[in-house]
Amino acid sequence: MGGLAGRIRQRLGVRMRSALAAAAVVAVASVLTGIAFVVAARIILTGNVDQDTGDRAAQVAGALDDEAALAAVMRPSLRDRTVVQVLGPDGKVLRASALIAGAQPISSLRPAAGQTRREQRRLAVAHDEYYRITALGVATDSGPRTVLVGQSIDEIDDGTEAAVGALAVGLPLLTVIVGVATFLFVGRSLRPVDAMRRQAETITGRNLHRRLPVPPTNDEIAALAVTMNTMLHRIEAATAAQRRFVADASHELRSPLSTVLAGLDLVGEGPHVTRMRMESDRMARLISDLLLLARVDESGLQLRREDVDLDDLVYLERERLVAAHPRLRVTARAAPVRVSGDPHHLQRVLRNLVDNAARHAEQTVEITVAALDGTSEITVADDGPGIAEEDRERVFDRFVRLDEDRSRTGGGTGLGLPIARDIVAAHGGTLTIETSPSGGTLVRLRLPK
Repeated sequence: MGGLAGRIRQRLGVRMRSALAAAAVVAVASVLTGIAFVVAARIILTGNVDQDTGDRAAQVAGALDDEAALAAVMRPSLRDRTVVQVLGPDGKVLRASALIAGAQPISSLRPAAGQTRREQRRLAVAHDEYYRITALGVATDSGPRTVLVGQSIDEIDDGTEAAVGALAVGLPLLTVIVGVATFLFVGRSLRPVDAMRRQAETITGRNLHRRLPVPPTNDEIAALAVTMNTMLHRIEAATAAQRRFVADASHELRSPLSTVLAGLDLVGEGPHVTRMRMESDRMARLISDLLLLARVDESGLQLRREDVDLDDLVYLERERLVAAHPRLRVTARAAPVRVSGDPHHLQRVLRNLVDNAARHAEQTVEITVAALDGTSEITVADDGPGIAEEDRERVFDRFVRLDEDRSRTGGGTGLGLPIARDIVAAHGGTLTIETSPSGGTLVRLRLPK
């Protein structure tokens, strides 16, 4: 149940949740207030009726010894809905108002002299309506008397029904109005937050100079925007310092690395020299990759657009791979395809892909080039162990290498695939990883024509 409520809250959003909460609060408060109002009004009106019947009973009691006065008191007015009976000590009706003339006593109440009692009951002789009845005990020279005065509460019932009807119509309308108004007002209040969200979606590691819009209001949302902008400023400063460090360190490492390579050339040949030369080449590639990433992060990838024949690049890389890995069977099926792009960067992408394939292949590396509808496609497949589906996006993160390659014996730096994807994205293309027909890895590169 709690999980369902959480999912509902996530789907509704702040505006709708606020509107529903406000409407619910208003509905509950209105219902309770309406009930209290109806009950209070009915109590007050009933008290007024009891006061009227009590006054009328006192008037009748005061006129019991005067026949003329009694007749005048018991005579009803045009709008009077009151009935009166005077009972003798044996409970028989001695006098009665015209409406209930000849009827039995309207109440069984028989208070003692000087006492007053009240009840509410339905009178069959008065159209079966409910009456509030006051019974007053009176002592007269002729003996004890009971004065019964009843007044219809039909007007109270009508007033109560009218109030309930008005509340039944007004309360839902008020609830809807409050809900809609809250939805609109909260939406207007959250408009700056939405503007901040849209701006935040455009901020990446390459445009940290952008800032969130600060609303002119001096409220919590403006304070949040200022705080977020301050945080972005700190992140931008830290990122810029990190990029400068990477670029400066990579640049400074080039000179001593060149000296090491020159010294190795003078030493001659030998297994240790060969090993050191391989490690130096690997360090040179790493430094080159770091410099490229620093430039990409700083100002984006600068492309030199010209016509590039992808089939020529594939055949060049195939010949290089055959010479570097004679144990592998490298095949290429390349249709003549031409795209607009940077030949140096595209060759770098293709070299990264084929080197990765050669590093993990058992026996075969297959490269294909094809022209599709509106796109050009290059695939590089190997028959190696393949990449698990859950790792196929993770390998495009920087310095990420899978467990079987953590020994660094294969020469990978964890930067080839991230650089390749950055280059392909700058060309408007995509780079994805799938399973090859032989069960290994298939990298699919697609570029717009």
